[in-house]
Amino acid sequence: MAENKITSIENAILGECYYKIEHKSGLSIYVYPKPEYTSAYAVFGTKYGSIDTRFKRSDRDEFTEIPAGTAHFLEHKLFESEELDAFQRYAATGASANAYTSFDRTCYLFTCTGHFEENFEILLDFVRHPYFTEETVRKEQGIIGQEIDMYKDSPEWECLFNMLEAMYHKHPVKIDIAGTKQSISEITADMLFGCYDTFYNLSNMALAVAGNVSVETVIEIADKMLKADERVTVERAFEEEPVEIVKAYTEEKLPVATPVFCFGYKEKFPEAECSLKEEIAMAILLDIIAGQISPLYKELLDDGLINGTFATEFFNGFGYYSNMFSGESSQPEIVADKIKSRIARLKKDGVTKEQFEMVRKKQYGKTVRAFTDIDTVANALIISHFENEELFEEFNVIKSMELEFVNDLLQKCFNEDKSVLSVVKS
Repeated sequence: MAENKITSIENAILGECYYKIEHKSGLSIYVYPKPEYTSAYAVFGTKYGSIDTRFKRSDRDEFTEIPAGTAHFLEHKLFESEELDAFQRYAATGASANAYTSFDRTCYLFTCTGHFEENFEILLDFVRHPYFTEETVRKEQGIIGQEIDMYKDSPEWECLFNMLEAMYHKHPVKIDIAGTKQSISEITADMLFGCYDTFYNLSNMALAVAGNVSVETVIEIADKMLKADERVTVERAFEEEPVEIVKAYTEEKLPVATPVFCFGYKEKFPEAECSLKEEIAMAILLDIIAGQISPLYKELLDDGLINGTFATEFFNGFGYYSNMFSGESSQPEIVADKIKSRIARLKKDGVTKEQFEMVRKKQYGKTVRAFTDIDTVANALIISHFENEELFEEFNVIKSMELEFVNDLLQKCFNEDKSVLSVVKS
């Protein structure tokens, strides 16, 4: 019989450590004890998100295509059972539970200040025991259809997906995570079971627990609740995405007090997924371009062109990359032009050592502070696992980041002919 393998990973800067457990069931489990905390947070995730609409199992010869929105639909349905649903079970213990589907993962989580063992068993139980019928699937189609309509009334959500539609010709990242009313109408119970068996295989999942918990407790319950799956790996496949954007400007009318905008650059990287070094370098660049300590941010704020909603993000995943600037503005076109000008000047002059060091130190401090929040820690463990990175590696990458690497990345990215401005206004 297979045994559990436990590895301790320490960080001298924080004076903390976490444990990686290669569980005998095939599941990777991470435990980050913080005994001084009163609460605990657990998240059970699978590498299955809205972009996974075409895939091939390792034990099959053909690719399978499924409707957009299936991952999100499955997340909703997994909480149900023949008796009490998972939310009702958590209500009895006083825990707060939730779930989310993103572009590339689905996660189920809870946080509690007591009854951890009972709550943890509920999590492992309902995620491992799917229950679908054609009748309950039809009912859910109506519920999620209403949710899709609700998101259509969200200016920020519409603005983002309008930008992605203007960027991407073929990549499924441009489709709403919940799908469309037409696509979810094609989902069946058999289809959900097929996707569950593929993506909810323990070899495609990870579990992370942080806070007032012990490794021994987590292993004891995992041993009791988890049985090994026959290992299945998944190959993802997308149609080749053109380098060019679809169009440079898109606009939608919705009742808003101030126009909402999303301005982004479609980027191209040689690999399907970015390295951690590229992600951190891009975060540094975005901070230098328009972060809260940048001259551009102060100028836009002083001129009344942006407000506190303004944000930057390197939005990336399997086969998609975009640098984004978003927020509210009465004159979004001027904001976009000023961002373009700022980038053009930086490309001409290069990021200076002073700019680089100031933002690099800020990034380092932000990373240290993130470890005070158990929700952030547990979710970061899941993300690190799916990206084949070690959680504490971020410290080493920030410390060893070179100015030359950042400037090289600046020259390769932020090309004006790959930029898109999406605006939602009345």
